[in-house]
Amino acid sequence: MAREALEAALPLLWVGGEISNLTRAASGHVYFTLKDANAQVRCAMWRNRAQLLAFRPENGMRVEARALVTLYEARGDYQLNIEALRPAGIGDLFEAFNRLKAKLAAEGLFDPARRRPIPRFPRALGIVTSPQAAALRDVLVTLRRRAPHLPVVLYPAPVQGADAAARLVAAVETAGRRAAEDGVDLLLLVRGGGSLEDLWSFNDEALARALRACPLPVVSGVGHETDFTIADFAADLRAPTPTGAAELASAGWHAAHGEVQALQPRLQRALGRRLEGLVQRLDRASLRLVHPRERLHREHATIERQRERLQRALERRLERAAGRCDQARLRLAAAVPKPHLQLPRLDMLAHRLHRAGAALLAHRHTRLQTLAAHLAHLAPDAVLARGYAIARDADGKVLRSAVGVEAGAAVSVQLAEGHLDTRVVGHGTG
Repeated sequence: MAREALEAALPLLWVGGEISNLTRAASGHVYFTLKDANAQVRCAMWRNRAQLLAFRPENGMRVEARALVTLYEARGDYQLNIEALRPAGIGDLFEAFNRLKAKLAAEGLFDPARRRPIPRFPRALGIVTSPQAAALRDVLVTLRRRAPHLPVVLYPAPVQGADAAARLVAAVETAGRRAAEDGVDLLLLVRGGGSLEDLWSFNDEALARALRACPLPVVSGVGHETDFTIADFAADLRAPTPTGAAELASAGWHAAHGEVQALQPRLQRALGRRLEGLVQRLDRASLRLVHPRERLHREHATIERQRERLQRALERRLERAAGRCDQARLRLAAAVPKPHLQLPRLDMLAHRLHRAGAALLAHRHTRLQTLAAHLAHLAPDAVLARGYAIARDADGKVLRSAVGVEAGAAVSVQLAEGHLDTRVVGHGTG
């Protein structure tokens, strides 16, 4: 509980002092006491951290240690677990680092909203580092293992020395200017581990601004996991190591390779099922497929059956027509006139016609005489012959009454023989 309380209450701290009682164990761990004029504390630096030291610690050396406060339970001793160690005096550089970091952060240079997305499947990678750097070999080995097809363009620049910062800025600007020509869409800024002085070129303000101004997204992989530089904050993505930067840059391709490997069995099964389905369709189609000779034979048989049916239908039709013809012939033969058989009947009909004609003529003659006598009786001439006359006025109208005939009017009187032209002298009553 005491150890957990110490570790939870106190974060990683930088502690300065003088080394004493230094011991290097066979295991590679380093044990020493860190002291000043007022206090001392036991320290332990494990092998994996001690191997990264760029100098050899010695008794009496003034150092600054990045340490975690803890409790060594086996002896009940309060001690510091050392994460990093540097010679004293580097604290001035660290203060300069913090001042620059605060300045650029206040300008919004490290704003996460300004960070550009890293392409999942970059077409080519640009690398800014020294051609002799071990970091370049680590990156190339990692890319060869994870994305061997990915082209790499090196923009060389020294990573340590008096003019390293300016050369790094020039390399970043060159990469941004040639991005379209080189086909690069992601830039890696890498360097291996080292002391704060060794990494100081990556704490340059001009480099930080060049990284933000670069049109390419930038992945920074400088130093080891515990090392932080201004370039790490200015980059779009920080990797703990150069190898980590290569892994982040190729993560999409590497994951795609794994996804393809995972999809391969599914694809094989799908293709197998597809092929099985096509084979079954082919089998069914082959069963329906008929050889042209067999098809011609079937068509010939069909035509032959149709011909036979047509012939039978024609024969039946001809038989029915022949039957109707025979019936018509019999009816015609039965209807042929036989004059010699009709002569007696014709004689009888002629005699009857003669008698009927004579009787009709006699009847008509008698009637004619009757009508003639009646007509003669009613004829005007016959009436006139009996002493009657017909009087007409000047207009030829027959006068039936004396009324309306004026005295002196001309009146023509028709007699049985001739006529008289008269004038009215007077009227008489009937």
